[in-house]
Amino acid sequence: MDHGNHTWTQNFILNGFTTTGTLRLLAFSGTLCIYLLTLAGNLFIIVLIQADSGLSTPMYFFISVLSFLELWYVSTTVPTLLHTLLHGHSPISSAVCFIQLYVFHSLGMTECYLLGVMALDRYFAICRPLHYHVLMSRQIQLWLAGTTWVAGFSAALVPASLTVTLPFCLKEVAHYFCDLAPLMRLACVDTSWHTQVHGAIIGVATGCNFVLILGLYGGILRAVLKLPSAASRAKAFSTCSSHITVVALFYASAFTVYVGPPRSHPEGTDKHIALVYALLTPFLNPIIYTLRNREVKEAMKRITVRIRTILKEC
Repeated sequence: MDHGNHTWTQNFILNGFTTTGTLRLLAFSGTLCIYLLTLAGNLFIIVLIQADSGLSTPMYFFISVLSFLELWYVSTTVPTLLHTLLHGHSPISSAVCFIQLYVFHSLGMTECYLLGVMALDRYFAICRPLHYHVLMSRQIQLWLAGTTWVAGFSAALVPASLTVTLPFCLKEVAHYFCDLAPLMRLACVDTSWHTQVHGAIIGVATGCNFVLILGLYGGILRAVLKLPSAASRAKAFSTCSSHITVVALFYASAFTVYVGPPRSHPEGTDKHIALVYALLTPFLNPIIYTLRNREVKEAMKRITVRIRTILKEC
Protein backbone atom coordinates (compact mmCIF):
# COMPACT_ATOMS: atom_id res chain seq x y z
CA MET A 1 0.00 0.00 0.00
CA ASP A 2 0.98 3.59 -0.41
CA HIS A 3 2.58 5.03 2.69
CA GLY A 4 0.72 8.30 2.23
CA ASN A 5 -2.76 6.77 2.20
CA HIS A 6 -2.65 4.99 5.54
CA THR A 7 -5.13 5.56 8.34
CA TRP A 8 -3.74 5.74 11.86
CA THR A 9 -5.66 3.83 14.49
CA GLN A 10 -5.55 4.86 18.14
CA ASN A 11 -6.72 1.47 19.38
CA PHE A 12 -6.23 -2.18 18.57
CA ILE A 13 -8.51 -5.14 19.17
CA LEU A 14 -6.94 -8.36 20.43
CA ASN A 15 -8.62 -11.38 18.85
CA GLY A 16 -7.64 -14.15 21.22
CA PHE A 17 -9.15 -17.63 21.30
CA THR A 18 -12.75 -17.92 20.16
CA THR A 19 -14.64 -20.06 22.66
CA THR A 20 -18.29 -20.25 23.65
CA GLY A 21 -20.44 -21.52 26.49
CA THR A 22 -18.99 -24.15 28.78
CA LEU A 23 -15.71 -24.32 26.84
CA ARG A 24 -15.16 -20.62 27.45
CA LEU A 25 -15.60 -21.01 31.21
CA LEU A 26 -13.34 -24.09 31.27
CA ALA A 27 -10.61 -22.32 29.27
CA PHE A 28 -10.84 -19.23 31.47
CA SER A 29 -10.84 -21.23 34.73
CA GLY A 30 -7.97 -23.45 33.58
CA THR A 31 -5.85 -20.51 32.48
CA LEU A 32 -6.57 -18.62 35.69
CA CYS A 33 -5.57 -21.66 37.78
CA ILE A 34 -2.32 -22.08 35.82
CA TYR A 35 -1.59 -18.36 36.23
CA LEU A 36 -2.18 -18.41 40.00
CA LEU A 37 -0.14 -21.61 40.38
CA THR A 38 2.66 -20.02 38.35
CA LEU A 39 2.72 -16.99 40.63
CA ALA A 40 2.59 -19.17 43.74
CA GLY A 41 5.26 -21.56 42.47
CA ASN A 42 7.76 -18.87 41.52
CA LEU A 43 7.13 -16.94 44.74
CA PHE A 44 7.67 -20.17 46.66
CA ILE A 45 11.04 -20.69 44.95
CA ILE A 46 12.13 -17.12 45.81
CA VAL A 47 11.05 -17.37 49.46
CA LEU A 48 12.56 -20.85 49.90
CA ILE A 49 15.95 -19.78 48.54
CA GLN A 50 15.96 -16.69 50.74
CA ALA A 51 14.85 -18.60 53.85
CA ASP A 52 17.16 -21.61 53.67
CA SER A 53 20.90 -21.08 54.09
CA GLY A 54 21.59 -24.40 52.36
CA LEU A 55 20.49 -22.82 49.09
CA SER A 56 22.71 -19.75 49.38
CA THR A 57 24.82 -20.68 46.36
CA PRO A 58 25.27 -18.92 43.00
CA MET A 59 23.13 -21.50 41.21
CA TYR A 60 20.13 -20.89 43.45
CA PHE A 61 20.66 -17.14 43.38
CA PHE A 62 20.24 -17.22 39.59
CA ILE A 63 17.24 -19.55 39.92
CA SER A 64 15.61 -16.99 42.24
CA VAL A 65 16.34 -14.24 39.69
CA LEU A 66 14.73 -16.42 37.01
CA SER A 67 11.66 -16.96 39.19
CA PHE A 68 11.40 -13.22 39.82
CA LEU A 69 11.60 -12.61 36.08
CA GLU A 70 8.93 -15.24 35.39
CA LEU A 71 6.51 -13.45 37.73
CA TRP A 72 6.65 -10.37 35.51
CA TYR A 73 6.94 -12.30 32.26
CA VAL A 74 3.73 -14.26 32.75
CA SER A 75 1.91 -11.23 34.16
CA THR A 76 2.64 -9.24 31.00
CA THR A 77 0.40 -11.37 28.77
CA VAL A 78 -1.92 -13.56 30.86
CA PRO A 79 -4.28 -10.73 31.96
CA THR A 80 -5.11 -9.94 28.31
CA LEU A 81 -5.36 -13.68 27.60
CA LEU A 82 -7.92 -14.04 30.39
CA HIS A 83 -9.85 -11.03 29.10
CA THR A 84 -10.02 -12.38 25.55
CA LEU A 85 -11.07 -15.83 26.80
CA LEU A 86 -13.91 -14.29 28.79
CA HIS A 87 -15.08 -11.64 26.30
CA GLY A 88 -13.80 -12.87 22.94
CA HIS A 89 -12.31 -9.55 21.87
CA SER A 90 -10.22 -7.21 23.99
CA PRO A 91 -9.81 -3.52 23.02
CA ILE A 92 -6.39 -2.13 23.89
CA SER A 93 -5.00 1.36 23.35
CA SER A 94 -2.01 1.70 21.06
CA ALA A 95 0.11 3.05 23.94
CA VAL A 96 -0.64 0.07 26.19
CA CYS A 97 -0.17 -2.28 23.25
CA PHE A 98 3.31 -0.98 22.46
CA ILE A 99 4.30 -0.98 26.13
CA GLN A 100 3.20 -4.61 26.38
CA LEU A 101 5.20 -5.42 23.24
CA TYR A 102 8.34 -3.81 24.62
CA VAL A 103 8.11 -5.22 28.15
CA PHE A 104 7.31 -8.73 26.91
CA HIS A 105 10.29 -8.82 24.54
CA SER A 106 12.57 -7.16 27.09
CA LEU A 107 11.77 -9.85 29.65
CA GLY A 108 12.11 -12.56 27.01
CA MET A 109 15.55 -11.31 25.97
CA THR A 110 16.53 -10.99 29.63
CA GLU A 111 15.57 -14.62 30.21
CA CYS A 112 17.58 -15.62 27.16
CA TYR A 113 20.72 -13.97 28.59
CA LEU A 114 20.00 -15.26 32.10
CA LEU A 115 19.85 -18.85 30.85
CA GLY A 116 23.31 -18.28 29.35
CA VAL A 117 24.63 -16.96 32.67
CA MET A 118 23.17 -20.00 34.45
CA ALA A 119 24.99 -22.28 32.00
CA LEU A 120 28.21 -20.35 32.70
CA ASP A 121 27.67 -20.88 36.43
CA ARG A 122 27.34 -24.65 35.91
CA TYR A 123 30.46 -24.63 33.73
CA PHE A 124 32.53 -22.92 36.42
CA ALA A 125 31.12 -25.21 39.15
CA ILE A 126 32.00 -28.41 37.29
CA CYS A 127 35.01 -27.46 35.16
CA ARG A 128 36.67 -24.93 37.52
CA PRO A 129 35.69 -26.17 41.00
CA LEU A 130 38.81 -24.87 42.78
CA HIS A 131 38.24 -21.32 41.52
CA TYR A 132 34.42 -21.43 41.54
CA HIS A 133 33.84 -19.23 44.58
CA VAL A 134 36.23 -16.60 43.22
CA LEU A 135 34.76 -16.71 39.71
CA MET A 136 31.23 -16.55 41.13
CA SER A 137 31.63 -14.21 44.08
CA ARG A 138 28.59 -12.34 45.36
CA GLN A 139 29.68 -9.18 43.56
CA ILE A 140 30.07 -11.03 40.25
CA GLN A 141 26.67 -12.70 40.73
CA LEU A 142 24.99 -9.32 41.17
CA TRP A 143 26.88 -7.86 38.23
CA LEU A 144 25.93 -10.75 35.92
CA ALA A 145 22.28 -10.65 37.00
CA GLY A 146 22.09 -6.87 36.51
CA THR A 147 23.80 -7.12 33.13
CA THR A 148 21.21 -9.60 31.84
CA TRP A 149 18.41 -7.14 32.68
CA VAL A 150 20.17 -4.17 31.11
CA ALA A 151 21.08 -6.16 27.99
CA GLY A 152 17.56 -7.58 27.66
CA PHE A 153 15.78 -4.25 27.94
CA SER A 154 18.32 -2.62 25.61
CA ALA A 155 18.07 -5.32 22.92
CA ALA A 156 14.28 -5.05 22.79
CA LEU A 157 14.37 -1.29 22.15
CA VAL A 158 15.06 -1.51 18.40
CA PRO A 159 12.34 -4.04 17.41
CA ALA A 160 9.78 -2.28 19.60
CA SER A 161 10.74 1.19 18.30
CA LEU A 162 10.56 0.10 14.66
CA THR A 163 7.14 -1.41 15.22
CA VAL A 164 5.84 1.73 16.91
CA THR A 165 6.79 3.85 13.88
CA LEU A 166 4.83 1.67 11.42
CA PRO A 167 1.66 3.14 9.87
CA PHE A 168 -1.29 0.87 10.65
CA CYS A 169 -4.39 0.50 8.49
CA LEU A 170 -5.97 -2.41 10.35
CA LYS A 171 -6.62 -2.78 14.05
CA GLU A 172 -7.59 -6.42 14.71
CA VAL A 173 -4.59 -8.28 16.12
CA ALA A 174 -4.73 -12.05 15.54
CA HIS A 175 -3.27 -12.74 18.97
CA TYR A 176 -4.09 -12.46 22.66
CA PHE A 177 -1.31 -9.93 23.24
CA CYS A 178 0.65 -7.41 21.17
CA ASP A 179 3.51 -9.23 19.46
CA LEU A 180 5.79 -8.34 16.55
CA ALA A 181 4.47 -10.52 13.72
CA PRO A 182 0.72 -9.97 14.35
CA LEU A 183 1.25 -6.21 14.54
CA MET A 184 3.34 -6.06 11.37
CA ARG A 185 0.54 -7.78 9.48
CA LEU A 186 -1.63 -4.74 10.21
CA ALA A 187 0.81 -2.25 8.64
CA CYS A 188 -0.05 -0.28 5.51
CA VAL A 189 3.46 -0.64 4.12
CA ASP A 190 5.83 -3.44 3.21
CA THR A 191 7.51 -4.65 6.41
CA SER A 192 10.24 -6.78 4.82
CA TRP A 193 12.98 -4.46 6.02
CA HIS A 194 11.53 -4.41 9.53
CA THR A 195 11.38 -8.20 9.49
CA GLN A 196 15.05 -8.41 8.53
CA VAL A 197 16.06 -6.05 11.34
CA HIS A 198 13.92 -7.92 13.86
CA GLY A 199 15.37 -11.23 12.72
CA ALA A 200 18.92 -9.89 12.88
CA ILE A 201 18.59 -8.56 16.42
CA ILE A 202 16.50 -11.33 17.95
CA GLY A 203 18.09 -14.10 15.90
CA VAL A 204 21.68 -13.04 16.54
CA ALA A 205 21.09 -12.38 20.26
CA THR A 206 19.26 -15.64 20.92
CA GLY A 207 21.31 -17.66 18.44
CA CYS A 208 24.68 -16.56 19.82
CA ASN A 209 23.46 -17.17 23.36
CA PHE A 210 22.21 -20.63 22.39
CA VAL A 211 25.56 -21.46 20.79
CA LEU A 212 27.28 -20.25 23.97
CA ILE A 213 25.09 -22.56 26.07
CA LEU A 214 25.84 -25.49 23.77
CA GLY A 215 29.57 -24.75 23.98
CA LEU A 216 29.49 -24.54 27.77
CA TYR A 217 27.60 -27.81 28.08
CA GLY A 218 30.03 -29.37 25.63
CA GLY A 219 32.82 -28.46 28.07
CA ILE A 220 30.74 -29.74 30.98
CA LEU A 221 30.14 -33.05 29.21
CA ARG A 222 33.85 -33.54 28.58
CA ALA A 223 34.69 -32.75 32.21
CA VAL A 224 31.97 -35.03 33.59
CA LEU A 225 33.03 -37.98 31.44
CA LYS A 226 36.52 -37.69 32.96
CA LEU A 227 35.22 -38.12 36.52
CA PRO A 228 36.36 -41.42 38.06
CA SER A 229 33.09 -42.81 39.46
CA ALA A 230 29.58 -43.26 38.09
CA ALA A 231 28.14 -41.66 41.25
CA SER A 232 30.13 -38.45 40.77
CA ARG A 233 29.12 -38.32 37.11
CA ALA A 234 25.46 -38.79 38.00
CA LYS A 235 25.66 -36.04 40.63
CA ALA A 236 27.26 -33.63 38.17
CA PHE A 237 24.66 -34.35 35.51
CA SER A 238 21.80 -33.94 38.02
CA THR A 239 22.84 -30.35 38.76
CA CYS A 240 22.48 -29.52 35.04
CA SER A 241 19.38 -31.54 34.08
CA SER A 242 16.84 -28.97 35.30
CA HIS A 243 18.56 -26.13 33.48
CA ILE A 244 18.85 -28.14 30.26
CA THR A 245 15.11 -28.89 30.39
CA VAL A 246 14.23 -25.20 30.83
CA VAL A 247 16.60 -24.18 28.00
CA ALA A 248 15.04 -26.75 25.67
CA LEU A 249 11.49 -25.55 26.41
CA PHE A 250 12.38 -21.88 26.03
CA TYR A 251 14.43 -22.05 22.84
CA ALA A 252 12.31 -24.63 21.01
CA SER A 253 9.20 -22.46 21.23
CA ALA A 254 10.98 -19.12 20.78
CA PHE A 255 12.86 -20.23 17.65
CA THR A 256 9.61 -21.54 16.16
CA VAL A 257 7.97 -18.11 16.38
CA TYR A 258 10.77 -15.56 16.04
CA VAL A 259 13.30 -17.16 13.70
CA GLY A 260 12.22 -16.72 10.10
CA PRO A 261 9.77 -14.38 8.38
CA PRO A 262 6.45 -13.69 10.14
CA ARG A 263 4.51 -15.14 7.20
CA SER A 264 6.40 -18.45 7.28
CA HIS A 265 3.51 -20.02 9.21
CA PRO A 266 -0.27 -19.48 8.94
CA GLU A 267 -1.81 -16.45 10.60
CA GLY A 268 -3.17 -17.25 14.04
CA THR A 269 -0.71 -20.04 14.85
CA ASP A 270 1.52 -17.60 16.76
CA LYS A 271 -0.92 -17.42 19.65
CA HIS A 272 -1.03 -21.19 20.04
CA ILE A 273 2.76 -21.50 20.12
CA ALA A 274 2.95 -18.50 22.45
CA LEU A 275 1.03 -20.46 25.08
CA VAL A 276 4.11 -22.67 25.43
CA TYR A 277 6.72 -20.00 26.14
CA ALA A 278 4.46 -17.31 27.65
CA LEU A 279 2.31 -19.49 29.91
CA LEU A 280 3.42 -23.13 30.06
CA THR A 281 7.17 -22.59 30.54
CA PRO A 282 6.83 -20.16 33.50
CA PHE A 283 4.36 -22.65 35.02
CA LEU A 284 6.69 -25.62 34.59
CA ASN A 285 9.91 -23.95 35.77
CA PRO A 286 9.15 -24.16 39.53
CA ILE A 287 8.06 -27.78 39.07
CA ILE A 288 11.24 -28.65 37.17
CA TYR A 289 13.48 -27.00 39.76
CA THR A 290 11.71 -28.60 42.75
CA LEU A 291 10.65 -32.10 41.72
CA ARG A 292 13.95 -32.86 39.99
CA ASN A 293 16.23 -31.28 42.59
CA ARG A 294 17.29 -33.15 45.71
CA GLU A 295 18.72 -30.05 47.44
CA VAL A 296 15.45 -28.17 47.04
CA LYS A 297 13.52 -31.11 48.45
CA GLU A 298 15.84 -31.23 51.46
CA ALA A 299 15.46 -27.47 51.94
CA MET A 300 11.67 -27.87 51.88
CA LYS A 301 11.96 -30.52 54.62
CA ARG A 302 14.15 -28.24 56.75
CA ILE A 303 11.76 -25.32 56.37
CA THR A 304 8.81 -27.59 57.22
CA VAL A 305 10.56 -28.75 60.41
CA ARG A 306 11.31 -25.14 61.38
CA ILE A 307 7.69 -24.12 60.82
CA ARG A 308 6.42 -27.03 62.90
CA THR A 309 8.85 -26.17 65.70
CA ILE A 310 7.70 -22.55 65.71
CA LEU A 311 4.03 -23.59 65.77
CA LYS A 312 4.64 -25.95 68.69
CA GLU A 313 6.38 -23.21 70.66
CA CYS A 314 3.42 -20.90 70.08
